[in-house]
Amino acid sequence: MKTLIAMMKHETNTFSPIITDWNRFKEWGAHLGDEIPKIFKDTRMPIAAYMKIANNLGSEIVTPLAAEAMPSGKVTNETFEYMSNLITDAVKNVDCILLDLHGAMVTEHLFDGEGELLYRIRSIKPDIPIAVTCDLHCNLTQKMIDNSTALIGYKTYPHTDMYEVAEKVGKIVSNFIRGKCNPVMRWKKTNILSQTLKQGTSDKPMSELIKIVLNSEKQNNVLASTIFGGFPMADIPDAGSSCVVVTDNDIKSAEKICNRISSKAWELRKDFIYTHKPLEETVRKAKNIDEGPVILLDHADNCGSGANQDVMVVIEEIIKQELDDVIVAAVWDPIAVKQMQEKGIGSHIELNLGGKTDMPSINLNGKPLKIKGKVKTLTDGKWVVNGPMYTGIKVNMGHTAVLDTGKVQIVIVSNHHEPWDIGVFTSVGIQPQFHKFILLKSRIHYRAGFDKIPKYTLTLDGEGVTTSDNNVLNFKNINRPIYPLDEL
Repeated sequence: MKTLIAMMKHETNTFSPIITDWNRFKEWGAHLGDEIPKIFKDTRMPIAAYMKIANNLGSEIVTPLAAEAMPSGKVTNETFEYMSNLITDAVKNVDCILLDLHGAMVTEHLFDGEGELLYRIRSIKPDIPIAVTCDLHCNLTQKMIDNSTALIGYKTYPHTDMYEVAEKVGKIVSNFIRGKCNPVMRWKKTNILSQTLKQGTSDKPMSELIKIVLNSEKQNNVLASTIFGGFPMADIPDAGSSCVVVTDNDIKSAEKICNRISSKAWELRKDFIYTHKPLEETVRKAKNIDEGPVILLDHADNCGSGANQDVMVVIEEIIKQELDDVIVAAVWDPIAVKQMQEKGIGSHIELNLGGKTDMPSINLNGKPLKIKGKVKTLTDGKWVVNGPMYTGIKVNMGHTAVLDTGKVQIVIVSNHHEPWDIGVFTSVGIQPQFHKFILLKSRIHYRAGFDKIPKYTLTLDGEGVTTSDNNVLNFKNINRPIYPLDEL
């Protein structure tokens, strides 16, 4: 017996100006063939769980591709075809398929990258068992459901249960192969374009839906249950929140649970929408806090949802209001890093920092911030995640530098990286727990590594293509009506 294990993941922000080509995947992690098991065996990633399942089946493992890119704009046609062909070319020689996908991949020619991949696999082998693990921000489609045996999603945001979720769906398909169950699925859309800032699974309203999901999995014949928050930065027909339930040959129960989850989500729909506040007002509030650490979230410029990571509006306001003892992670500016390398550690430098990227989808041009400081640190930007999310994965932020203005220390990177682990600071010699203000270009994922550090957390409403202000975004392709774009 042979089992194909592969990863092809990308969360596509269709408003993002960043091109997603093969180089983009290689920046974060793109691996081929026999190197894949060695890279992932000691991690908490879905591939590690899948390898365990395959070993328990006594199966030979085939690993054509394990590729993930930091969220960004549409995946190029060439890149999608290259990755999908690596997987489909291996399909004809295997008996089972275990896939780690995202569920929100959009390409230059496809709204539904995952659905197309699964359809191509089924076209080659119509009856082959396929397990699929998806991100909580999956924009689920009928095409994904029709072409998989069992599909499941993470129940945590930050995503700290990737291994466990893959293990669960892998066991379902493993038992199907052994004749111990007959998985059937039902799914349902909610007509809600839920915002990711309101999808934290330890917060209401998402926590209430997670409780329903977990309780449903305790029922007889329920194999898996998932609520997807969806990814709202994708202007595609199927964007939005949804749910899917996998049962052991019990369609009625699956439908009943889907109805229960979607009805509760609709009841809570207003709680899934974020209300903006003036940036100056929130920074002033932060300045008046006596005790730290205080986490400040520059969520509209979060590369973990596809932003440029070089919008300087929030940092400019922090400096303008003279907040002291601030550490920042991170600003993407490879040009600034190179200039700092040329000057050397200890040198004083003036930079036009950030603002290198225009954002035509929201009618904003890049605006650098003129800033002076000392080159405090220079590194290669490589470190290993020890925290609970992406545990064991090697990070490559590219050449990295720290600029110290006296009141603010800014980590500047050459590759986009969302700060979900304290390694973004400790790798450059900064201990975040000992600073008053920790400014992060993040939304919810920062909690994985930083959740125990702050006494206070404030959300700063700056600018960028991961804004939570729907008035800034021009949706053209999404199925209407949908809340809150439409009153239903």
